[in-house]
This record gives sequence, C-alpha cells and structure tokens, in this order.
Amino acid sequence: QVQLVETGGGLVQAGDSLRLSCVWSGRTLGRYTVAWFRQAPGKEREFVAGFFRGGSSTLYKDSVKGRFTISRDSAKNTMYLQMNNLKAEDTAVYYCAADSTLIYSSVGQHTAYDYWGQGTQVTVSS
Repeated sequence: QVQLVETGGGLVQAGDSLRLSCVWSGRTLGRYTVAWFRQAPGKEREFVAGFFRGGSSTLYKDSVKGRFTISRDSAKNTMYLQMNNLKAEDTAVYYCAADSTLIYSSVGQHTAYDYWGQGTQVTVSS
C-alpha cells in the first residue's frame, strides 16, 4: 500500500506563491505515475501536473503552465508543486495521487489513480 500526505496549503492573495508537498510512504514510487489534482466546490476533480512513469514525461494543465512547477525529491519521498502568481481560480482542494499501471493517455483522468492523499486547501483571495 502507498500512503500520501499533502501539506502546504493556505490562504493567500492573488499574485502570491505557495509550495505544496506530498510525502509518500509504503513503497518506492520510482516507476509510478505521480500527479497533482485539484477540486473546486461543485466542480470535477481536475489534473494539474504530473510525472508519467517516474518522470519520462512531465505534463501540466494549460492554465497553470508557466506559473506552476512540479518536482520531486526521491531521497525524501516527496513531490512538490510550486505555485506562483496564484489566481482566484486556483482556489481548490489540492490532492496528490499515484498509480503504477496507468497508461499515458490516462494521466489526466482522476479515475485512473489508485492512491490518493487527503488533500490540502488552497484559497486565493482577489
């Protein structure tokens, strides 16, 4: 089993930055696909950024390109999401997710992931 724990959320103003962290335990995730998703009230959970199969590809949602950066430190079993120039529309609960078997075309589909953290709230005031 894989356990994921997110931290780093908070209340910020538009234009500010936050860094989210996701610490995993239970298994080595070297070849897993790991990703960040978010869910705003009343909306579907949506893909934000991710590493496919340990980093063979790095993907971003179009609206966060140039503002968000995903990274990982395998020695610390941690994945990060650096979020700069935050906007009100970035307000959501942010989740990290992992899966060992999904295919490339499913990276952006939340239903394809087996393991999830509990989420961390990010609120951006305008």
